[in-house]
Amino acid sequence: MKMKTIKMPEQFSVQEAANFRDMTYNLLSDEPTSFELDFTACYFIDSTGLGVLVGLYKKCKEMNCSIVLKHLHKDVARVFSMTRLDQIFTIL
Repeated sequence: MKMKTIKMPEQFSVQEAANFRDMTYNLLSDEPTSFELDFTACYFIDSTGLGVLVGLYKKCKEMNCSIVLKHLHKDVARVFSMTRLDQIFTIL
């Protein structure tokens, strides 16, 4: 299975979410792919960004792939905690 590392944008919101979804779904349509999402540069995520990540999580689960979120900044980590998504995603 292929592993793809993706550097997340500074702000993961409506503007970036559609392109991210298209890119990741295209990768999955080629072959099963696990994702390592690097949040080093990301300081903001909105509900659209969260929704795209949840959709990707579900699609990966169907295909027996995985998603790991790495290097979350405090404010981004707080959003995952408040929405309880920190209990679903693997966060390193």
